[in-house]
Amino acid sequence: MGFIIWIVIGGIVGWLASLVMRTDGQQGILLNIVVGIVGAFIASLIISKGNINTSNPLDITNILVSLVGAIILLGIVNLIRRGSVR
Repeated sequence: MGFIIWIVIGGIVGWLASLVMRTDGQQGILLNIVVGIVGAFIASLIISKGNINTSNPLDITNILVSLVGAIILLGIVNLIRRGSVR
């Protein structure tokens, strides 16, 4: 059940990050999920130094940290693809 919650939360976080970065029209639901989950991993490495609490994915702190990581990931991707963060 925890895996399904991670997918749902990852999709929501990826979708919110794509709205913030204005890349929503270019991504589908699968890419939103990937961005959300990879963003959570990146944020846990940068912000929490790998100590993100994965036992409760519905914790608001974990969701906000994941959102920051997803926005950073989309910014890096935009920088590589277009030469600007947008």
